[in-house]
Amino acid sequence: MSFKTLYPNIDPFAHEWLETGDGHDVYFEQVGNPNGVPVIFLHGGPGSSCKDHHRCFFNPEKYHIILMDQRGAGRSKPLGGLKNNTTQHLLQDMEAIRQKLNIEKWLLFGGSWGATLALLYAQKYVQRTLGLILRGTFLARSSDVDWFLKEGVSRLFPEAWQRFINHMPTAEHKNLLATYHQHLNSDDSTVRKEAAREWDAWGGAVVLGDDFNANELDGNVPEAAIAQARIETHYAMNNYFIDENKILSNTACLLKLPCTIIHGRKDFICPIESSFTLAQVLPKAQFITLANSTHLAHGDEMIDALVGAADDFLETL
Repeated sequence: MSFKTLYPNIDPFAHEWLETGDGHDVYFEQVGNPNGVPVIFLHGGPGSSCKDHHRCFFNPEKYHIILMDQRGAGRSKPLGGLKNNTTQHLLQDMEAIRQKLNIEKWLLFGGSWGATLALLYAQKYVQRTLGLILRGTFLARSSDVDWFLKEGVSRLFPEAWQRFINHMPTAEHKNLLATYHQHLNSDDSTVRKEAAREWDAWGGAVVLGDDFNANELDGNVPEAAIAQARIETHYAMNNYFIDENKILSNTACLLKLPCTIIHGRKDFICPIESSFTLAQVLPKAQFITLANSTHLAHGDEMIDALVGAADDFLETL
């Protein structure tokens, strides 16, 4: 069986920062064919960033590819900035970039938190949306947060969970999210680094399972890792700045949009139930399950599905 692979790496033909006017400069770049079908790649996190290989899910001869580092993340400034950093601000940034580039409509391509943003943007700006390609859907419900930080995936990775909770005093175990958020914002750089290391160790164990090696995190903790953990806890502490179940209760406007939902059955960060539930309220969406894939946009099976979905979308136009 042959799999589709990533397109060859390609450099941006333009990159710049969007000055938001409220303390943030949001990095975005353009790749591929400026006259092609516009698509925006939305990274996960919150607080992660775009990587070079993210440009390669799309045919560069046929797509006008836009990549954005969300507020406080990657090359956006200030790194780790939390002020004026909410879901609504991110949606405004996306729309401002669309207007700045004189794009009438674009395809939304996002995984995990990027899928959350794609769904929320499409609900708010359905007339500006060509369609959606979603991976590892995260619906930002309280149950999704509890799965990761309370009773849930901790039962699958008890050793990593024990390390995660043991880093904090026993009295704080009932509210680990708030405690980690406090430590990640400490004035003591050692406290910040240790909290970021343990946050990454827990997430890494859940994402990678037996392939995860916690010893690889024993070195210096980069500022980008602290920034990502700060932003992740900031959003989770504030219920992702959206009402409970907002996405599922507002899908009527999406029914006519082309939509592909891809989810790995071995995804333990965002269990497949989220994409299954979304597909139930979007009956015309193509729902693709991958038997051997995890949460990451890696591996032959997942890359084949994502590249194939982007290629297939061109045929719908």
